[in-house]
Amino acid sequence: MLMFKKKYYLFIDNTREFNLNLIKKRKKFNVIYRNQGNKEKIEALEVFRNNCRRNGVNLYIANDTKLLIKINADGLYISAHNKNLLLSSYSKKGYSVIGAAHDEKEIDLKIKQGCRVVIFSRLFETAYPYKQGFLGVQKFNKISLRSQVELVPLGGINVKNLNKLNTVKAKSFACLSAIKKKPANIINRLF
Repeated sequence: MLMFKKKYYLFIDNTREFNLNLIKKRKKFNVIYRNQGNKEKIEALEVFRNNCRRNGVNLYIANDTKLLIKINADGLYISAHNKNLLLSSYSKKGYSVIGAAHDEKEIDLKIKQGCRVVIFSRLFETAYPYKQGFLGVQKFNKISLRSQVELVPLGGINVKNLNKLNTVKAKSFACLSAIKKKPANIINRLF
């Protein structure tokens, strides 16, 4: 079965390991670059940024405003642990600002930081031993209906439970682990 949502957010840690040619639909995909390990060269990131533009993919940079400006990315991604309220100025500078949250208190903080979209996790159970608990579809939907911003589900989404996203009250969803493991399997089912 195919998955129809308005937008898809894909997390990557390395531009060399992600093939933009897998993405066929333009203007629906957003790539969030969050390199936490080896830093890539600016030139390589600029090439990736240009490829994103050519393919109609928005590129967000996680928590690095200097890199955001240097490569002229589309927007800034503010992780859940980032509490800096000064980041709200980037939405006024024309950048799209999205954030991440794990509870309603963090959603309120992301609103103060200028986020219009908040990636909210964990929707489904994950295999990570240090991450316990998950929301489930009903609790996510309940929080989403009360929220002042667009909530995007993340966490535990894979090829096996992709069809359950049809019951989630969200226009989009975000994917992390499934993109790292088998990107072609999941991207081919997104329209």
